[in-house]
Amino acid sequence: MNIYDIRRYSKLIFLIITAIVVIIFLRVSSGIVSGLAAQERERMQIWADATQRIATIAFESFDSEGEEQAVGGMESSDDIEFLLSIIRRNHTIPVLLSDAEGNILDHRNFDLPDPIDSVNPVVTTEANREYLSRKYNELCNSANVIPIDIGGDIVQYLYYEDSRMLKRLSLFPYLQLVVMLAFIVVVYFAVSSTKKAEQNKVWVGLSKETAHQLGTPISSLMAWMELLRAEGIDPDIVGEMDKDITRLETIASRFSKIGSRPALEPVDLRDIVASATSYMSTRISSRIALTYSPCGEPLPVRVSRPLIEWVLENLIKNAVDAMEGDGSISISSSEEARYACIDVSDTGKGIPRKRQKTIFNPGYTTKKRGWGLGLTLAKRIIEQYHDGRIFVLSSEPGEGTTFRILIPLSD
Repeated sequence: MNIYDIRRYSKLIFLIITAIVVIIFLRVSSGIVSGLAAQERERMQIWADATQRIATIAFESFDSEGEEQAVGGMESSDDIEFLLSIIRRNHTIPVLLSDAEGNILDHRNFDLPDPIDSVNPVVTTEANREYLSRKYNELCNSANVIPIDIGGDIVQYLYYEDSRMLKRLSLFPYLQLVVMLAFIVVVYFAVSSTKKAEQNKVWVGLSKETAHQLGTPISSLMAWMELLRAEGIDPDIVGEMDKDITRLETIASRFSKIGSRPALEPVDLRDIVASATSYMSTRISSRIALTYSPCGEPLPVRVSRPLIEWVLENLIKNAVDAMEGDGSISISSSEEARYACIDVSDTGKGIPRKRQKTIFNPGYTTKKRGWGLGLTLAKRIIEQYHDGRIFVLSSEPGEGTTFRILIPLSD
């Protein structure tokens, strides 16, 4: 398992744990809201029972001919007063009482457009009547209704809304969820940024240490070269060895530039591409055809020549590995909307679509040996040092891949 796989599984585990926490939180919050809603319904049932009992006492106080008669005396009066106190104590739940024909008989705790007359609360304004009519139509389609059997085939209906507190509590879990998700996102990006900064320090330190370690043997080899010339060794052999030492110096210089802003110089990008292509053409298999099609017009850019050559050589080497020693690599340069464009195409095995966005991540490699940092460093060089872009333009499994590099043109 490489570094990229470890990071990917770590993110997956983090997301799974987050999802579990969110689900548990919502279930607990939903249970609390459901419990409060059940309590409010029980209170409304008591309110309905009190209303039914008051109506029953009033109904029993009249005989069959409508004449008032005494039933229970003081006890009935006390019962009615107690039941009315139950009704009066409801100061939070909006309640609407109607008959079977839809006529509104009573209402409480609604935010009416016009204030109620404390002297004669039954009389109300037209605006209030329209408001209550709308509320009645809304509540008729809800589950918050309790039928009240008054007796004598008389049925009334008690409609109620959730209290303001319950409405707020029903929204509170989602508000907390948003806050929690925002906190998780902030923590995630903070940890990712910290980890990325640490990785950058490791790469920079590794690069500079590599350049430093190469410096001593290169200096020693240069001294040996002078000795070989003095000994009269074949100049052709010494010349080839000198080329390799020069190459080692270039590699050390490239590593030393990682981590610090390199000096950019004005050049024609076509010359850099031609130089890198020429160098690599003598160092790859003869069964691989490497061609370069330069742009017809100059491509003036400000770049670090050694670093851009490094990127191109890295892409060419990856293309050679993808073709497994047989195929063709075509490189072209052009101008695209104020950008100098370089396309590197091969006829290799291609990159699966699901991998195209991850190949620039640290640790991604398809080779048995290697750290998987080549494309990561290439992306860093192009995007951070030269304000450009590098990406997979196209790729089909079994047909090949095209990488594109965009670098801003200089004025």
